[in-house]
Amino acid sequence: MIIANKQNSEQNFSYICATMMWLEIVGAVIGLLYLWLEYRASVWLWAANIVMPAIYIFVYADAGFYADAAINIYYLVAGIYGWCVWLAKRSDGSTRPIVHTPRRAIVPLVAVGAVAMGVIAYILTHYTDSTVPYGDAFTTAASIVALYMLTHKFVEQWLVWLVVDAVCCWLYIDKGLYPTAALYGLYTILAWVGYRQWLKIMLKDATNQDAR
Repeated sequence: MIIANKQNSEQNFSYICATMMWLEIVGAVIGLLYLWLEYRASVWLWAANIVMPAIYIFVYADAGFYADAAINIYYLVAGIYGWCVWLAKRSDGSTRPIVHTPRRAIVPLVAVGAVAMGVIAYILTHYTDSTVPYGDAFTTAASIVALYMLTHKFVEQWLVWLVVDAVCCWLYIDKGLYPTAALYGLYTILAWVGYRQWLKIMLKDATNQDAR
């Protein structure tokens, strides 16, 4: 009986590991699609931003990244909100343009990020068995800020994501999440490419607006 129970436990463990691996791979593929859509400033990026968090909630929770798992709930809500904001028409019939982050918004964004990191780090260190509380807290807090900036089409959101992606890549390698680490390594490189692309789109839109 003991041997049978042990075999069943091992089989269940293997099944869970295989399932998590496939979820991780699917999430990585959707992540690439999301990045391509974001690079093109396509409103459809928000659809991927809804599906991908639903997958990564399970992947991160299984790996002990509790803050990252929890933040995906925020991503789901933000995905719906961002989709609505990007589709909304302004008084002249146009959609929200890509712009530089307003100077008045910089201090509040930094403050929100710092407070969020402090709160998340405290929760992780005192109420969970998280193996990377401070790294997890930093990337989670910075992601909250970056996603808000993306919602409002602030071009510098790419720079925030670049830092987040680089830190995440290192953390995921350390935890053995290699497909996800590879994805975030690619994100780190393409974040700079995306930043340059959005600058071009912003300049083109401004030129077209002046030509009217």
